Amino acid sequence: MSTVGLRDVSKVFPDGTVAVNRVNLEIEAGEFMVLLGPSGCGKSTILRMIAGLEDVTAGEVWLDGKSAEPLAPRERGIAMVFQDFALYPHMSVGDNIGFPLRVANVDPVVRNDKISEVASALGIGDVLGRHPTQLSGGQRQRVAMGRAIVRRPKVFLMDEPLSNLDSQLRAELRAEISNLIRELGVTCVYVTHDQAEALTMADRVAILRKGVLQDVGTPTEVYGRPATVYVAGFLGNPRMSLMEATVGVALDRYVSLRLGDQELHIPWGDLRARAVSHYHGERIVIGMRPEALMPVSVDTPGDVLRGRIRHLEHHGHETLAFVDVGATAVVIDEMATPSNGKRTPSRGLRGLVNRFVTAPHDDEKATPAEAGRHHRRPAELVVRLAPYPAITAGHPLAVAVRVDALHFFEEGGKRIDIGRR
Repeated sequence: MSTVGLRDVSKVFPDGTVAVNRVNLEIEAGEFMVLLGPSGCGKSTILRMIAGLEDVTAGEVWLDGKSAEPLAPRERGIAMVFQDFALYPHMSVGDNIGFPLRVANVDPVVRNDKISEVASALGIGDVLGRHPTQLSGGQRQRVAMGRAIVRRPKVFLMDEPLSNLDSQLRAELRAEISNLIRELGVTCVYVTHDQAEALTMADRVAILRKGVLQDVGTPTEVYGRPATVYVAGFLGNPRMSLMEATVGVALDRYVSLRLGDQELHIPWGDLRARAVSHYHGERIVIGMRPEALMPVSVDTPGDVLRGRIRHLEHHGHETLAFVDVGATAVVIDEMATPSNGKRTPSRGLRGLVNRFVTAPHDDEKATPAEAGRHHRRPAELVVRLAPYPAITAGHPLAVAVRVDALHFFEEGGKRIDIGRR
């Protein structure tokens, strides 16, 4: 087992593209760390820098408490599993698995024993004589895993190894990979854009956006208390509803959150009310997950939002209702963040819309100066209903809100919260 450290690591390509921007990350020995984010956020580049396949522009990669810079890739004790399997088509399965041992001049008898052991553990012991073209996608991925495992590396690096497989096979293999890595007790850095893989497999998740580290924590931490509004909007299926709210304070009574013509109230006894009260008279972003919402009768008192169903999605086991409550949505805009990741000085919510875009109603027309910058779109609450309910689009719906389950974010996108998680 080995520890891996990234200390102020940056990567800038010759054309000036900043792929990774001052990332600091410590990965403990035996830990299963998942790097999560959309395409182009720098995940694979980080993996290649750890492996020594890409030079670091600034900062350092550390292995076992020492700088890895003097070490060639083959000296780092690292095995890598690629998205496209990268098997030798002219070699049999057994020869593919045993290739690293052959290069290391391991005795043929010992080599064959290790090949058989690994193949048996991966459930491919009966196809050792076949070639990769004769295998299914799942079998080829197991062969790629076997070739990495047979070396007994200190660190596994996996670059979206399941993305080319169908959904059922992905679900099977992510359980197998997770169990196998933990049985081996090897440090693993796993790259994916699939949040289901990340939240299912990881000991900890590191979430990236445009080369900048947004949040690090256990799956429970990053989902339950996301550090930034980007993480909040990125995680969850269906995704969290994000909307603008104006803060008002009734001292020693409650903090109000005005959403269009409606209000929610945080009781003064809730410690989060004190943190949110500092934004009196300002607009913030609040997030609501479907688990914080419950359909109720229209005359129910308390923290209830009322609106009309814009559309329904039927998923067999449940129906999702998208409800317009008259609030303004905040939509994550990948292209609006400056490439240097620096915050632009601003007041109110204008600084936030540099990072997020609110799109227009269908009946609104934006001026050329406003186009692509700050439009308005009605927020839609995502509410879980019973399968195939006897309602349609346009139907009124009242939704009770669990205020204790809301998420609050300031204009720069950082979480408004008390203490540390």
